[in-house]
Amino acid sequence: MDVPELLEAASLLVPTEIATENDITINDVWDYLAHDEWEVALGLLEELAAVHPLPLDFWEGLATAAGQMRLERSAAWCHWRCYESRNGIIRADLTLRPAGESRRQTPFSGAGVLRPMWSIGNRTPTGEEALNIARLWAEFTPALGPGERSSVRLAPLDPSQWRHLQPGQTITMHEDRTIGGTAVVLEVQGPTATPAP
Repeated sequence: MDVPELLEAASLLVPTEIATENDITINDVWDYLAHDEWEVALGLLEELAAVHPLPLDFWEGLATAAGQMRLERSAAWCHWRCYESRNGIIRADLTLRPAGESRRQTPFSGAGVLRPMWSIGNRTPTGEEALNIARLWAEFTPALGPGERSSVRLAPLDPSQWRHLQPGQTITMHEDRTIGGTAVVLEVQGPTATPAP
């Protein structure tokens, strides 16, 4: 499918009754599609999905459309949301340690590139602290640097190791054995996609 077909197919999965805080509805998306404003339509579809959870097919279509338009960050975000549909959502409020107190000396991309280790309460068979890997997406900021704070989304390498997390729980981020940041869990949701038979 080409970009307009992908965006139209995704639009059909959005309930007509939902609207953003700015009163954007699916009708606005259709108006932009009618005028070949594909990038704007894609952005509005992403906004509508923040109001109401949408199925995996929606995110897969948007990811393909964004890729065809060469919108790398948008494509990465849509692929991230595909992962969350399959594996669940973990959001946290992360505060990084200042540059003088951790390994991190420079900002990193907030677009799901960094794969730090996390202390989430798991133990090895011998009782030692186990660290679990999860990619990190910083919400509302393109980069995150030492001493900064942001809400983040986590994509665990092994989601089954993270199922015990609860809102309010404190976890720590590690890029080596030292603590690079501390996060308070904000939200934990299970997968929304139905596994294929």
